[in-house]
Amino acid sequence: MRLATLKDGTPDGALAVVSDDGTRCLKIGDRLPNLLQLMEGWDAGQAILSEARQKLAAGQGEPATAEACAAPLPRSWQWLDGSAFSTHGDLMQVAFGLDPIESDRPLMYQGVSDRFFGPTEDVPLPSIEHGIDFEGEFGVIVDHVPMGTSAEDAMAHIKLIVQINDWSLRAIAPIEMKTGFGWVQAKPACSMAPFAVTPDELGDGWKDGRVCLDLEIDWNGKRFGAANGAAMDFGFHDLVAHAALTRDLVAGTIIGSGTVSNPDYAEVGSSCISEVRAIEMIRDKAPATTGFMGFGDHIRMEGRGVDGSSPFGVIDQQVVKG
Repeated sequence: MRLATLKDGTPDGALAVVSDDGTRCLKIGDRLPNLLQLMEGWDAGQAILSEARQKLAAGQGEPATAEACAAPLPRSWQWLDGSAFSTHGDLMQVAFGLDPIESDRPLMYQGVSDRFFGPTEDVPLPSIEHGIDFEGEFGVIVDHVPMGTSAEDAMAHIKLIVQINDWSLRAIAPIEMKTGFGWVQAKPACSMAPFAVTPDELGDGWKDGRVCLDLEIDWNGKRFGAANGAAMDFGFHDLVAHAALTRDLVAGTIIGSGTVSNPDYAEVGSSCISEVRAIEMIRDKAPATTGFMGFGDHIRMEGRGVDGSSPFGVIDQQVVKG
């Protein structure tokens, strides 16, 4: 099942079910007005969703366009982002001149959750001097997760999967990291692709708590990377259990994979600019030559199945002066 949130002038938008081919959608209405409410009553909402799917199959609905969609969850109670790809972590240490992080635990921080940009919205940022970077990743949305939930049991709490661009300001990040506190200025609001999908929608693309799809990324019309999400060192179930060790996770919590990154980056490319800069530093034994984003730059992201499917739809955005 695919779900979307249509823009309707309200902060949470209007929940809609999307046809299997991704071309049409049907707004649910007052019985289940938005996705956050669905997450808070997932089981109770299934009959309503099933009814909507039947109506879609019978020909009802309207065109499903990225321009009509907000983020699947335009705002939520909590956004927790992991860093579950060790290749990305290793390259970031080079990029920022940091010591390795010695830990056998998942890495995770809490970021901005009161706004997620929709898939085609312009992204306003204050200055190109801040080192504007994109970070392509996948994420999951959970229902209520009790404190102490095991990784095995966490799988059942993963209700939806999403595709995310976790915007980063690289010139600010090292300054905030050295304080020992979390990021604030370096992590503006993220963006989401238009569709949230249930795990079964991905078929073989969902294995061991991992999204085994290529994340195709184009920067200003040029292919930048197509790394695969299967290379996570920790699966999403591990990340959920990590986050829930000492507290409940409220329904609607979003947990990210961190930047999708593969050891064979020379062949598949990267999912953020900082990785490429680190690769240049290692290869050339000199400062990086690739710069960060400028105002007017475009970024396009699309998770692709081996059959060419596009379950999440496309993020296609422009950075503008805020």
